Amino acid sequence: MALRVSHPLKGLFSLQQALADIDSGDGWFSGSTSNRGGFPPINIFQDKDDYVMIAEIPGIKRENVNVEVHRNRVRLSGEKKIHYGDDVSVHRSERQDGRFDRTFATPFEIDADSVKAEYQDGILALSLPRAEQDKPRSITVS
Repeated sequence: MALRVSHPLKGLFSLQQALADIDSGDGWFSGSTSNRGGFPPINIFQDKDDYVMIAEIPGIKRENVNVEVHRNRVRLSGEKKIHYGDDVSVHRSERQDGRFDRTFATPFEIDADSVKAEYQDGILALSLPRAEQDKPRSITVS
């Protein structure tokens, strides 16, 4: 008989997220970075004026990944499904499955119409260009 034990703090994390959702009011449009579920590891770095986000999402089908951009917020959500088959006894389970929802903020407004997303071999790369109206301008002093 296989015994399946979840992470000992999973209930506490769920409670913490529920309380944060109540406090934030408007979900992912709120002013802070948030996450829910077994979210993927993400690296974000600046390349000239723009940001680039790299997320590891192996085992997730392209059609199960959602990317949304609003002002200076990027939301990455989706679902990873693991199916072991019928009448299977799981003896060890380290891979996370289920829904994930992650939001982060950039220090500038993003040009949502110019965002590019590429997905290959379980790696999602987002190019997040800075909106023209948010770029600093040089002013000539007369």
